[in-house]
Amino acid sequence: MKITVEIPVVAEYAARECSYNAGRACHAKAITIGQGVHPGCDTFLHMSTPARERQRRAGVGACKVIACRFNDDLECGANAISVGGAVRAISCLTFVPRL
Repeated sequence: MKITVEIPVVAEYAARECSYNAGRACHAKAITIGQGVHPGCDTFLHMSTPARERQRRAGVGACKVIACRFNDDLECGANAISVGGAVRAISCLTFVPRL
């Protein structure tokens, strides 16, 4: 059985060191954003072998950053997101603080 839902796509994935990255695209099924207050990519994985699946594009499965304007009931409400940064600070670049 497969469940089909509409979730925001990861439009750009600039985390070069991540095993899910190929051609600036994330190939995980879905990613989780957030560690409470920091909009980090919790799905970031640094391994010597990259993921084999290269056809699918990731979506945002969950967002734990309640302080983000796009967070709606722990899910991302943006149309698409970008992810990037250095190894120790891979972040959702679409994050906008809630006013």
